[in-house]
Amino acid sequence: MTAFGFHASHEQIHPARLLEAVIHAERAGFDAAMCSDHFSPWSERQGQSGFAWSWLGAALQATNLSFGVVNAPGQRYHPAIIAQAIGTLGAMYPGRFWAALGTGEAANEHITGEVWPRKDVRTARLRECVDVIRALLAGEEVSHDGLVTVDRAKLWTRPEEPPALVGAAVSVATARWCAEWADGLITVNAPVEHLRQMIDAYRDAGGRGPLHLQVHVSWAPEQEQAEAIAYEQWRSNVFAPPVCWDLETPEHFDVASADVPMSKVAETVNVSADLGRHIGWLEEYVALGFDQIALHHVGQEQRAFIDTFGAEVLPKLRSAA
Repeated sequence: MTAFGFHASHEQIHPARLLEAVIHAERAGFDAAMCSDHFSPWSERQGQSGFAWSWLGAALQATNLSFGVVNAPGQRYHPAIIAQAIGTLGAMYPGRFWAALGTGEAANEHITGEVWPRKDVRTARLRECVDVIRALLAGEEVSHDGLVTVDRAKLWTRPEEPPALVGAAVSVATARWCAEWADGLITVNAPVEHLRQMIDAYRDAGGRGPLHLQVHVSWAPEQEQAEAIAYEQWRSNVFAPPVCWDLETPEHFDVASADVPMSKVAETVNVSADLGRHIGWLEEYVALGFDQIALHHVGQEQRAFIDTFGAEVLPKLRSAA
């Protein structure tokens, strides 16, 4: 049966309020959780960006949920440090943590002052990072000279079972490539046919493990309110690659999105006051075979969404399954 999770958006909500929200989500009936890992928000209107790894320790301690995080090792984060972070959370909370790894965005990575590499270089760098992280989690001493450099690193605190390393993808080609190394696949909501092609590409290439989906939703009791929330908070997040990968600051995203129409936002966010429509959308994703679906209400206020979906949406999805 598909597990339904709560997505914690650090770039939109203060970490203390986000911790309160995920605790409330567990009580409301959500099965799991995941979070973003940003240095900057996508827009000045979002206005936050807490440190995911500090927050994850608190959230795992405060709940009994499983948690995942989407991370980009290689520039802002050295892979040995990410391996240590993964290993420590895995050791403290066995079986409750996974990490998705992707190539990242300039909006977060440019802060180091290093050159933002071409996509093919970022992909090769990620592959090196995956191998480094896996070897460290396996207890090996690692030295590596390539797009990342590691000198005699060893993890002294490790979990008995390494947490899953999940591949993050938004294209069919990347999904196929993730099958080479990933313990699962994660993507974001998109047209059903595109999602089907991604899943098929991953599985046909030998991809193993669970399928995760993050779904952006905007719900409010009135349609105009649901649209206003989505437009105010998420219109800077509608750009396809490579634009979303290469813009560097919240100001850049705000300028680029100044004239985005609501219709474009609705292509990225499932916007509706009608809970039946949300149930229908989610049933389509369940039918594709996703093992876990993390719901991200794109508003900054989460309680009404959590209460309403916990009471009226999740039970109907479970009974249908």
